[in-house]
Amino acid sequence: MTDYRDAKYTFPTVTFSGVAESSPVEGNIWYDSGKYYLGTSQSIAGVWSSGGNLGTARTTLAGAGTQTAGLCMGGNDGSVSNVTEEYNGTSWSSGGNLATARSYISGCGTQSAGLCMGGYTGSNSNVTEEYNGTAWSGGGNLGTARRALVGAGTQSAGLCMGGYSDAQSNVTEEYDGSAWSSGGNLATARNSLAGAGTQTAGLCMGGNDGSVLDVTEEYNGTAWSAGGALATVRNYPGGTGTQSAALCFGGAGYLNSTEQYDGTSWSAGGNLATARSEMAGAGTQSSGLCAGGTTGSDSNVTEEYDTIGTYDLLFNAVGGL
Repeated sequence: MTDYRDAKYTFPTVTFSGVAESSPVEGNIWYDSGKYYLGTSQSIAGVWSSGGNLGTARTTLAGAGTQTAGLCMGGNDGSVSNVTEEYNGTSWSSGGNLATARSYISGCGTQSAGLCMGGYTGSNSNVTEEYNGTAWSGGGNLGTARRALVGAGTQSAGLCMGGYSDAQSNVTEEYDGSAWSSGGNLATARNSLAGAGTQTAGLCMGGNDGSVLDVTEEYNGTAWSAGGALATVRNYPGGTGTQSAALCFGGAGYLNSTEQYDGTSWSAGGNLATARSEMAGAGTQSSGLCAGGTTGSDSNVTEEYDTIGTYDLLFNAVGGL
């Protein structure tokens, strides 16, 4: 475990509150899902730690859900994959297979209400599938078939943007639980980008429009506007979180760096232990998940991110400071 005594952080007077806090009070300590947390008003870079390996090593897969209830689907494990796996915070287990195997796929939602869309089957796909925690069923087709797109939001209020159709795409579409409709176009058409947030407060970052990008855009449910630029240009990174508290990590060239977004600007986060690209992301900025991808070969590695900030990881129940 990282020793936070080296983080130049002044700890407040602490009180053991005993229960998980959705809006942490500075100085309160609580226990949740095998870890102790400290509420603070300061923000320090987070830390990646090892999670349970995927059952099937693969790249260009999609992710959804949370750090303790994660979902990943599709990708490529030597051939286009229909594999779905579910994470319980410790290990992955098999879920229901996708009806349509796809790589370069996008996803959003939760482990029990997931959504995946687009991708590549040998040609660009417009297929959407919905997950109920056990099996996938058909949803409404995308208006624009594309691969290397990114998703955000929920199964009943989904968002997808960018990707590659005949060229880099600026297309945004919104899902209402049964059908996709057109949203506001991205200012910068691109593929292989990362995403976060919701249908009415979306975020996308990085990607490729012919060159690798540092561009961030924010969505208000109608139109995209410029956000703070990434410190490092990235394509095929992972992303998760919200518009005001996002993570962007890894990327082509086998990057290990992570950046944290506060709604205005990006700052350095903790490095991945395994540098990679084309991975699945899920969870939040304070409790993130990264699974699979490529290190030059298909990866089964899972890592979990915990920030030192609003939801500060104090120490694991099995470890200490």
